[in-house]
Amino acid sequence: MLIVVQILLVLAVVTVSLVLIRGGSNAKHMAVRRIMVLLFALTAALSIFLPSLLSATAHVLGIGRGTDLVLYAFIVSFLVYMSTTHQRFRHTEASITKLARRVALDEATRPWESGQRSNNPTQPNA
Repeated sequence: MLIVVQILLVLAVVTVSLVLIRGGSNAKHMAVRRIMVLLFALTAALSIFLPSLLSATAHVLGIGRGTDLVLYAFIVSFLVYMSTTHQRFRHTEASITKLARRVALDEATRPWESGQRSNNPTQPNA
């Protein structure tokens, strides 16, 4: 039964990893993202099949249990995610503001253009 659970967990990790690898922005971001996802998948698979290795790594780092190590890694990953999401939203907001200003300027009425037709002697008034 344990091997079935391990295989299902590895399949879940692989599926989530593949979903996270897809998508994108610039090439540098995507390369770092893919490397991090592959490292996550490898670490997750190793911790599923060799939980004693995770516990030994935790003891080497001075952490009591392997689950505590996973929790700490999750907290750090979450903070990195929050930071990158915040930066992405700030960039998106700046882009939207710039675009809104451009649209407002493009659609603004120009008094020098609207009155030009009646003051131009070469065009007949309608």
